[in-house]
Amino acid sequence: MTAQLATDEAVPNARLDQSKMRKIATASVIGTTVEWYDLFLFGTASALVFNQVFFPDLPPAVGTILSFLTFAAAYVARTVGAILFGHFGDRLGRKSMLLVSLLTMGAATLAIGLVPDYHTIGVAAPFILLFLRIVQGLALGGEWGGAVLMTVEHAPENKRGWYGSLVQVGVPFGTLLANVAFLIVTATVSQEALVSWGWRVPFIASVLLVAVGIYIRLNIEETPSFQQVREQGAKAKLPFAYLMKHYWKQVVLGGVATLSTGSTFTLMVASGMNYGTSEKGFSANLMLWVVLVACLLGLVFIPFFGRLSDKYGRKPIIAAGIAAEALLAFPFFWLINTGNVGALFLAYALMMIAFSANYGPIATFLAELFGSKVRYSGLSISYMLSGLLGSAITPAITVWLLDATGQSDSIAWYIAAAAALSFVALFLLNDNHKRDIDRVGATTAISVDH
Repeated sequence: MTAQLATDEAVPNARLDQSKMRKIATASVIGTTVEWYDLFLFGTASALVFNQVFFPDLPPAVGTILSFLTFAAAYVARTVGAILFGHFGDRLGRKSMLLVSLLTMGAATLAIGLVPDYHTIGVAAPFILLFLRIVQGLALGGEWGGAVLMTVEHAPENKRGWYGSLVQVGVPFGTLLANVAFLIVTATVSQEALVSWGWRVPFIASVLLVAVGIYIRLNIEETPSFQQVREQGAKAKLPFAYLMKHYWKQVVLGGVATLSTGSTFTLMVASGMNYGTSEKGFSANLMLWVVLVACLLGLVFIPFFGRLSDKYGRKPIIAAGIAAEALLAFPFFWLINTGNVGALFLAYALMMIAFSANYGPIATFLAELFGSKVRYSGLSISYMLSGLLGSAITPAITVWLLDATGQSDSIAWYIAAAAALSFVALFLLNDNHKRDIDRVGATTAISVDH
């Protein structure tokens, strides 16, 4: 029995019944929505006001780049957070780490809303902002993987893609709420008031969402996969060391395979918003509405593609999404460049559907690459690596490309290249959607498909 457990082949008890499964899924969705709301508040504020609030004495393009680099700092921290929370998540359990991550994120977001601006405390302001952004990143590094595992490890084998995709809904839902918050503020205060104090309101208001998330998570059960590992004494002493010894290829290739989700989504919610307002003259309110409508589509299509992945496999659906992102990269900007509002909405709608096919099944796909004893670490680190490679650098690179070339096609080439890398990495990984998730071993998760 010991040898069997050492290769991550413990078989858990029966999964939860449907009513308890809904409760687990609801808790995960609400928690991740809160975390992504907090994270994308920062992205929206970076595009709209942070260059004026924290970098006012710099040229607009430089200020925007520095603002987005501060935005990117969280992605470095997310990778560190994935290692840290992954260690304790694999040692102590999924539930406790989810509570800690949500509390940490809430505290950091509230503090961002209270940071004095550059005119008040000088250069200390952007440094404090950077520190709090890093704390946000650490929290999210532990949040996402734990939330995915709470659903995937509880879910029936034939519905893992569906339940895993529900957690993914937290991204567009959190973004939607962040945009709604800014729409309300921009609609009720002047531009001067927005830069002075209005931008702070959505950050401070996040306290209410965090409180709801914590209350719901206090009443969920630990996953059967972790319970079995704990009961049999099969926990890895150093999960990160065990992970990198047995699963380093899955971690690296999984991160690259997921790269295009980050670059595409960040294109829409940060880079695209900045391009629409600064280059094409669309109002900030209109761009917020465009992103909001696109996110509403994501709420529908992400679980739709997650369910399809249970029927047809993860890789075919993800591959179709990646290919669509690459093919739509140029039309996305062609439509925006028309200056037509209808074309703008169409550009975002098409790209969101492509993104949803890619993003919906990816969480479950990554979870199925790793054994139970290091699944929290493996899933989290792989996904956060993708954020570091994709989401983190996309806003700054797109601003630099546009400033250097003056052509939106340069950004489209960047998005297409990211998709090409993800496409290749995806096909170097096995699709384990038909396997018992607790029988995934260290030597069976990767091969070249023929």
